[in-house]
Amino acid sequence: EEKVTDSPVSVRRVLLVFAEEDEQSSGFRWACDKAGFRCNLARTPQSALECFLDKHHDIIIIDHRHSRYFDAEALCRSIRTTKASENTVIICVVQSFKSLQTGMCINEIFLTFYLQRYVENSSRMACYNELIQLEFGQVQAQFKLRACNSLFTALEKSQEAIEITSEDHVIQYVNPAFETMMGYQIGELIEKELTEVPINEKKADFLDTINSCIKIGKEWQGMYYAKKKNGDSIQQNVKILPVIGQGGKIRHYVSISRLCNDNNKVSENTVQKGPQEFLADPPMSLVSAVRVQILLCFATGSSQRRRSSMARVHSMTIEAPITKVINIINAAQESSPLPVAEALDRALEILRTTELYSPQLGTKDEDPHTSDLVGGLMTDGLRRLSGNEYILSAKRNLSSPISLNDIPPRITEAMENEEQWDFDIFELEAATHKRPLVYLGLKIFARFGICEFLNCSESTLRSWLQVIEANYHSSNSYHNSTHSADVLHATAYFLSKERVKQTLDPIDEVAALIAATVHDVDHPGRTNSFLCNAGSELAILYNDTAVLESHHAALAFQLTTRDGKCNIFKNMERNEYRTLRQVIIDMVLATEMTKHFEHVNKFVNSINKPLAALEENGVSNTSIKTVLRSPENRILIKRMLIKCADISNPCRPREQCIEWAGRISEEYFAQTDEERRQGLPVVMPVFDRNTCSIPKSQLSFIDYFIIDMFDAWDAFADLPNLMEHLNNNIKYWKGLDGRNLRVLRPPPE
Repeated sequence: EEKVTDSPVSVRRVLLVFAEEDEQSSGFRWACDKAGFRCNLARTPQSALECFLDKHHDIIIIDHRHSRYFDAEALCRSIRTTKASENTVIICVVQSFKSLQTGMCINEIFLTFYLQRYVENSSRMACYNELIQLEFGQVQAQFKLRACNSLFTALEKSQEAIEITSEDHVIQYVNPAFETMMGYQIGELIEKELTEVPINEKKADFLDTINSCIKIGKEWQGMYYAKKKNGDSIQQNVKILPVIGQGGKIRHYVSISRLCNDNNKVSENTVQKGPQEFLADPPMSLVSAVRVQILLCFATGSSQRRRSSMARVHSMTIEAPITKVINIINAAQESSPLPVAEALDRALEILRTTELYSPQLGTKDEDPHTSDLVGGLMTDGLRRLSGNEYILSAKRNLSSPISLNDIPPRITEAMENEEQWDFDIFELEAATHKRPLVYLGLKIFARFGICEFLNCSESTLRSWLQVIEANYHSSNSYHNSTHSADVLHATAYFLSKERVKQTLDPIDEVAALIAATVHDVDHPGRTNSFLCNAGSELAILYNDTAVLESHHAALAFQLTTRDGKCNIFKNMERNEYRTLRQVIIDMVLATEMTKHFEHVNKFVNSINKPLAALEENGVSNTSIKTVLRSPENRILIKRMLIKCADISNPCRPREQCIEWAGRISEEYFAQTDEERRQGLPVVMPVFDRNTCSIPKSQLSFIDYFIIDMFDAWDAFADLPNLMEHLNNNIKYWKGLDGRNLRVLRPPPE
């Protein structure tokens, strides 16, 4: 049977081999459906092999838990003997206790036949996360490997002479046409620097002209004289293309040459073309393939350098965890067949990047809302400009103090249910004349005993809250003190959940509430990208990196410590203060969106998955608490907590969700207007107040940032009411979008 989704032609195919339907197979079928993969289910080894030979699946998941049904080893061996399985990723599902008791046996199977094993976990999101990790890891690597034969065929059969060198001009590949043209054998050229091979006889100034062009990433094309091995000079029409690789740097140069006759025309009876048309047939498609596959195709040529460089790595006295992983992979390469070694090379390239947890986005022409949100929230600007500084006002007028004992009745009534998730922050905003943070802060901080922990008076806390609220911009439609109060409320609500309470210490709770209060203080109502593009003072101060988040954290401590009347930390012991300060800063910086996926993935892999395995095995609460309370995991939990509190709007009751959507849209509209007035790059062009579809923008934000994060947080903290609101709000926005409405609410009947 096959589950078919409305997906593009290049959709992945998954074969599930389970003798019986159970929660594990159902979980993977659901995950395939959610990921948009085509899924086949086979019950016997024979039907599995027949189905695979017919469909050529990208991923095969074999149930290795119950040997009484079929021999999973034999099935995997049978599949691996087929030509079609060369680039297929095979996963075995093993029982958790079996993987512990018979680890050596499983490891041998793993290394011989399977690429990976999956310890049984029937959670739908666990299955989905496994598929997504495979998609962005082994499957994509194997998918690219499939093109190698085609690429080599194109290279080998091309009539143009093709030479590929490293960024240091070390020759890594030449094709047969190059050998024929120049009279060299490939073995005489590989690993030689161009200076060691008498290929050209041009003057130094001409070579400098070529190098000055290609070293800045520009293509060069022109007539070029070269010297063959026998000493004869030949004239070529040459095109040299720099290839951008890891780190955005030039990693290779591709040179494509054709002989010219005495009249300076391309030989081989080809039609003379203009500069933009030169080599526009096979070579250009070839070059595009080279751009994609360049790191994979020359593993053979680079193996000697890899071994020598890895020898230096092995000699390091301080070995980081990622270095250990690279060493293990490198050791496995030595005895692996070529396709596996090349795939591992690609894995090493991925591991050496810094963005290990951020998905690689392709072109999203079909969803400009998502691409604009990603561009606006997860980058630090498109380019740097000068002379357009964004000035942040720091002067605020403070109103008279208040305390818990003299709060007006209307405000008291508005805060009656502040311990509930459905608490209406907008009712409090109206009752306090847009000053909800002081009142809500006093009540929540009193409930958590913050003054007692900090050893400060209520008047000091009151003054501090007033100073912080005064430095939020009431003119911002979204990033104002109401947003801060909303995040504070969500933080307090999460801190009251049982699993969170048993995980965090009192100092963590204090840090979380303070971080929520100050996390957007003095926010200008513009994104980091805007500040970087405008060359603002803040962007310059913080080197275009986490500009706003760094400013919020730094200013919060400046405002707190400059005046003893509002310094809530003044009575703390020095070491305890430094610990508290470190946690607050870490939590505020965690709200920066560029590391969103890193935080979420670390939380899932370090906390959710181990907890699920422990709970399924009936492990004692003591073992679970040990996992939860490790220092590293407590940091991840605190980061996840404030991240979810910061962007929890889609999980609020519908009317609150709609109000927040309108406010953030208006703030983005205002930024787009100002970017156009100042002639700055428009980082989120979809947020044009005349054309933007708010329902589409909300659905894109929810789909890309919210669903997976809150699925993970719900699995940890148990938040069924939030997930119900989220599902209802998704339906609401889809209803508006289905009617092609771009506004917040449908027109009255």
